[in-house]
Amino acid sequence: QVQLAESGGGLVQPGGSLRLSCAHSKFTRNYYAIGWFRQAPGKEREGVSCISSADNRAYYADSVKGRFTMSRDNAENTFYLQMNILKPEDTAVYYCAADVVCAVTGPRPSGFDSWGQGTQVTVSS
Repeated sequence: QVQLAESGGGLVQPGGSLRLSCAHSKFTRNYYAIGWFRQAPGKEREGVSCISSADNRAYYADSVKGRFTMSRDNAENTFYLQMNILKPEDTAVYYCAADVVCAVTGPRPSGFDSWGQGTQVTVSS
């Protein structure tokens, strides 16, 4: 099972930016699918963004499209979520995950996925 650890959360004002990082253990298979999810208090978990090795393209939920950018550094076994133009509704615990299903609408759990512990993002003035 892949080990993952998020970092980079914090408090930011509306309109500001944050970059989340997810360091992970080395993938043992050629195929991978990684993603970011978030969960706000009282709400269901939401898939935010994902990349799979099938096409190495990033896919986003409509709620973050145009504001968030997902990328990865293969050499460092790390992937990132650059979040710009943050809104109060982006406030949530953000989780990175591996072995997810990566769809054009964003990620969803596969049932075989591994998760980080989460990092809090709070957007407030």
